Amino acid sequence: MFGTLMGFDGSLDEFRRLQEEIDKLFDQWPATTGVRSVARGTFPPINVGATPDPVEVYLFAAGLDPKKLDLSIQQNLLTLAGARELPDNGAATYYRRERFAGEFRRVLTLPDDVDPDQVQARYRDGVLQISLKRKESSKPRAIQLN
Repeated sequence: MFGTLMGFDGSLDEFRRLQEEIDKLFDQWPATTGVRSVARGTFPPINVGATPDPVEVYLFAAGLDPKKLDLSIQQNLLTLAGARELPDNGAATYYRRERFAGEFRRVLTLPDDVDPDQVQARYRDGVLQISLKRKESSKPRAIQLN
């Protein structure tokens, strides 16, 4: 009934095409629109999670030499800088190269209660994990009633 009234023959091809066009349109912009949002393809991709005790930062940086990474904290900013070198086969013709090569720098704003003296960093299997403990003074504590 509705197919006949609207000229719709029952297939969803037109809706799929419209969805693909909308997806292409949104692929042009960053996934988020905040002040510190980054464009797709920013290297290295980062996950940040917080619990009542530590803040955990994961940088997905396969193929990096951990000795060549510069990791620092200053005034609640965590900075990671380095370079990623990829072998280049001069005889090859590349039709597409999606792996990032070159220098990079990422800066993350940390919560105010992170203790810059309580930081641990580990690089394993292409993932840099940074654990930042919170200041003891900022943690909740029980108060005894008299």
